[in-house]
Amino acid sequence: MVSMRADVLVVGGGLGGVAAALAACRAGRSVVLTEEFDWLGGQLTSQAVPPDEHSWVEQFGVTASYRALRTGIRDYYRRHYPLTERSRGWTDLNPGAGWVSRLCHEPRVAVAVLEEMLAPYRGSGRLTVLQPYRPVAAAADGDRVTGVTVAHRDRPDELVELTAPYVLDATETGELLPLAGVEYVTGFESREETGEPSAPEQAQPMNMQAVSVCFALDHVDGDHTIDRPAGYDFWRDYKPDFWGDRLLSWRSPNPRTLEIVERSFTPNPDEDPLLVNADQRLNPGDGNLWTFRRIAARRNFVDGAYGSDITLVNWPMIDYFEGPLFDVPNAAWHLSKARELSYAALYWMQTEAPRPDGGTGFPGLRLRGDVTGSADGLAQAPYIRESRRIRAEYTVVEQDLSLAVRGAHGAVDYPDSVGVGMYRIDLHPSTGGDNYIDVGSCPFEIPLGALIPQRVENLLPAGKNIGTTHITNGSYRLHPVEWNIGEVAGLLADFCLERGESPRAVRDTPRLLADFQDRLTAAGVELRWPQVAGY
Repeated sequence: MVSMRADVLVVGGGLGGVAAALAACRAGRSVVLTEEFDWLGGQLTSQAVPPDEHSWVEQFGVTASYRALRTGIRDYYRRHYPLTERSRGWTDLNPGAGWVSRLCHEPRVAVAVLEEMLAPYRGSGRLTVLQPYRPVAAAADGDRVTGVTVAHRDRPDELVELTAPYVLDATETGELLPLAGVEYVTGFESREETGEPSAPEQAQPMNMQAVSVCFALDHVDGDHTIDRPAGYDFWRDYKPDFWGDRLLSWRSPNPRTLEIVERSFTPNPDEDPLLVNADQRLNPGDGNLWTFRRIAARRNFVDGAYGSDITLVNWPMIDYFEGPLFDVPNAAWHLSKARELSYAALYWMQTEAPRPDGGTGFPGLRLRGDVTGSADGLAQAPYIRESRRIRAEYTVVEQDLSLAVRGAHGAVDYPDSVGVGMYRIDLHPSTGGDNYIDVGSCPFEIPLGALIPQRVENLLPAGKNIGTTHITNGSYRLHPVEWNIGEVAGLLADFCLERGESPRAVRDTPRLLADFQDRLTAAGVELRWPQVAGY
């Protein structure tokens, strides 16, 4: 077995993991970063989900390094893509002109920019990236994690033993927590425990948000119908009690009102991409599913460069809520069924979906596995909305940020704030049979206490595994917040190594906390919001 040691070990190369590695490397630390899939970037790349961001993202409310990532993506398009002169001059270029985000783009571009950001540290030897590797074991001595063993994804006998004074869990599902014996929670907490208005009376640990296996499509001449999926008959007839129709339909609940609505589907509408106003306060943007998460708008490019738009399918019909993907013995089976559902949804769209002209089926829909970097056509990894979450020094609860509870007072001001975020409490249908839960929120802060386990001293969460609840995870799971969390975790590891102090001491000692917050501010991490209103 090969052994490696670094100052900081980051397990998981999603957005939080990359941000953590960058922060620690910039501070002068040696870092080992591991990632299971072929692309770094997690939900932005291997999971293929365009960024879910708040309405003020172009002005404030994200870290300087996250803004550099966004700017880098736009600059990459301007340097390498055949944009029209009009689109090239668009300051807030939205390559896909999708309605879900002001920056909808092809995932491979984000991979290239993330690799650019990491390249100087790889070249200097300060950063070692082990890919594709996943954690399979961890060792602990009392309240400290002493080592993590990772295995090659395709050659599981190829093991690497990793040690570091600080270990950051940036995996999508908090995989290190059970391996290292770190106390954690899953699913729905009880109202008695959290006091949350939207929580159930009894805890439901296996009740978790749906996962989605996304995929990219274009629409071109010819018949591109895939083979009929083995489980197609089941999914075609599948009708959840609360859905109002079959899952494979254009009809589904409105997340905010639960009213059953019918969405349209019109491939390649002839619209001006510069007129798309992707502001979730004004319009959720899902009226036409084709443009909702479109990642390449052909009219942004010179004539003939793109024969079709490219859209990213992360739509209600592919939400898989039959069972969770971890902490159950049949997790692998559930993942296979989630993938089957995505193929079934595509086959339904190609063969049976109602068209505006009265016909059925869109055989011109073509699966674009080249866009998602996969041989099977789907995203490399499932889109994970909910992780294991540490039992933290402080747990963020619904009443900390709910607009209905807080109103004009705004979200709770945390004295130990280490960042900011904003998104509605947006919960998809769950494995426990819940419909959408969608609660307006206030612009909120990220408390340092949510990044500190109650017992373990040297493991830090660096993604969706912080101290939130099932409910507040719905706001804290999005791209810029995950990046902020990871960046802070990387900087906290460096600060603790420099001062010879523990993360807990940093939070509990006013002088240390003030110094650390000053360090964050100097790095471009915003700790407080200006006066803004929720949506």
